[in-house]
Amino acid sequence: MIRLRALDLLEENGKTKYWLYMQLGMSYQNFNKMVNNETKSIKYDNIETMCRLFNCTPTELFEITDDWDVEIDNVDVVITSLYGVMFC
Repeated sequence: MIRLRALDLLEENGKTKYWLYMQLGMSYQNFNKMVNNETKSIKYDNIETMCRLFNCTPTELFEITDDWDVEIDNVDVVITSLYGVMFC
């Protein structure tokens, strides 16, 4: 999973979430989802603005984590297609 490091960078730079929120000019709901990594997309304009504000590159703004690994060993999943085939 790709993770936005905005909260880490805020702490490193001695800034608050409110400060970043005001700089980006987004709705608070979308901003909060973004900084808490609860969104599927981020506009290039916001990435560029954060890079300029934090004086960093996109590589420093994001990190890849292993959180996307999902353990399904103990879960039974049944999917029925239009043909009535079941996969378990």
